[in-house]
Amino acid sequence: MNLPDTLQEHFRFAPLKKIDPNTQEVIKDSKHPDHDRLGQAAIPAVLTGLYKYSETDDGASEILRGSYSTNWVEKLFGDQYNAVVDRVSAYSFTPAAEAESAMNNIAVKAAELSREQVASKSDPVLAIKEFLVSQRKTILHYLPAAMQLGQLIDDDTVDDRTNKMEGPISSLMQNIGSGFSKTDHDEKLSHQK
Repeated sequence: MNLPDTLQEHFRFAPLKKIDPNTQEVIKDSKHPDHDRLGQAAIPAVLTGLYKYSETDDGASEILRGSYSTNWVEKLFGDQYNAVVDRVSAYSFTPAAEAESAMNNIAVKAAELSREQVASKSDPVLAIKEFLVSQRKTILHYLPAAMQLGQLIDDDTVDDRTNKMEGPISSLMQNIGSGFSKTDHDEKLSHQK
């Protein structure tokens, strides 16, 4: 499953565009020159927050519980949630209240789709973490660098150009980076047990 594309189709946003790793801008498409900036900003921003939120057992468990009455944007981004909403709003030329509403709807659906992917797993907490980690590369291909989301969530790798590159060399570099972060993540998990 490609979570960004599934959400784009569900909410009927224009197709998401990949970010050019050289310019850090949306890749221009001559057939579809205009694109939906709200979908382009909100979907990868929310999914980045969901991925980061799932790194802890508490966050993964909360996603599995699927609370629909929760303000997911605030839950995912904590103290930075107003700043994240403001950046999505500014990038998409959308009023902040409309951007926040769209982001909350996206988060509810993303959590629902994630739960469906791990429903039959014996360890759903671990499975939801693994599922969202598997989506990370795809999510970052669509995240506009202009929003500087990594700066807000204190994760510089989110805005790193290498995460938006494709091909054998960049894949090798991304796998090496993932190996180091996974080792740290696995070590944290073993200390929590």
